[in-house]
Amino acid sequence: MDAIDVIRAKRDGATLTPEQIDWAVDAYTRGVIAEEQMSALAMAILLNGMTRPEVARWTDAMIRSGERMDWSALERPTTDKHSTGGVGDKITLPLAPAVAACGAAVPQLSGRGLGHTGGTLDKLESIPGWRASLSAGEMLDVLRRTGAVVCAAGGGLAPADRKLYALRDVTGTVESIPLIASSIMSKKIAEGTGALVLDVKVGSGAFMKTVENARELAETMVAIGTDNGLRTVALLTAMDRPLGNAVGNAVEVAESVEVLAGGGPADVVELTVTLAREMLAAAGVAGKDPADALKDGSAMDVWRRMISAQGGDPDAPLPAAAETHTVTAPSSGTLSKLDAYGVGAAAWRLGAGRARKEDPVSSGAGVICHAKPGETVTEGQPLLTLHADDASRFARALESLEGAYEIADTAALQPLIIDRIA
Repeated sequence: MDAIDVIRAKRDGATLTPEQIDWAVDAYTRGVIAEEQMSALAMAILLNGMTRPEVARWTDAMIRSGERMDWSALERPTTDKHSTGGVGDKITLPLAPAVAACGAAVPQLSGRGLGHTGGTLDKLESIPGWRASLSAGEMLDVLRRTGAVVCAAGGGLAPADRKLYALRDVTGTVESIPLIASSIMSKKIAEGTGALVLDVKVGSGAFMKTVENARELAETMVAIGTDNGLRTVALLTAMDRPLGNAVGNAVEVAESVEVLAGGGPADVVELTVTLAREMLAAAGVAGKDPADALKDGSAMDVWRRMISAQGGDPDAPLPAAAETHTVTAPSSGTLSKLDAYGVGAAAWRLGAGRARKEDPVSSGAGVICHAKPGETVTEGQPLLTLHADDASRFARALESLEGAYEIADTAALQPLIIDRIA
């Protein structure tokens, strides 16, 4: 085949044949299709979209570009969760142990943060000794011993996606819903889990800003999972305000441990339990309720074993930033707005996030929110505490917070769980 013919077909609104898709993905992975040619094809897909069969075939081709993991040796069913990313989204940390404590196995391949959105691996790496890189054999061993593992994806998993993701990032084609959906689902299907629950975030701190776009993405991913024989459910959840009170790395680990100890912010507990119930139902596991696993200490027991199995010390003190700065409420009333993007950008500028994938992050940096939207505040009371290793970072972080919070007489809040798609 010829790259130009494939590009022209999609440019002119045609439906790509399975053979064209298989060849294009394979040829690009092998370097036969040049970067500028794949850039043109990605832009044509962004502008003209893809049919459901096209998206399914594109996803399948990316899966076949690498290895596929197999957990059939485990004695319990597998289930996983994927979040599209947000601010304060620490849910994987209490969720995986809670689900494992209820009888399922959770093989979670996670990523790192970029920009204002945090990364699960960055959070966990604030625990002394914990390591993200595990071989397939090590993952299986940890799953057998603890029921849950959270680690980085290996280089052999969907290499076509890794290459295309980097290209989309620099060619203005990140927003293509077919390419977003196939990117996420190719890795999750190759991961080998038996069931999948998607947490599609909606709001200023999320990639999808509107419910309509989030629903389209969720429906596309659920269709891909269904077409590949993977039991898939999606929840649309609010990301117009930060999730929980802590935004950063070590501070989010500390908050997750509070949830595992039976406490923690109500929204983090609600979303953890809701997603856990969906994961267990999708995996066909009935019996213990995840809310009970958080209360009776069984989820905490799994957490401690899981962290230890990956070299971490669950009892070690977490890193703390050297400097703090407190933002106080300018007036009394109801906190009507606490913008997720503004808080996330502030945490990023404090050192908790990165601008490029190779940048380091500060484990101790971040933001603690002392009030949530809908709560009453008094003039002069602490509203936010900024944490940084270097006090010179506070000025830029405060710029990110300009207009990010408002105090009024009342507050109209979007529900945490917006919709369910199956």
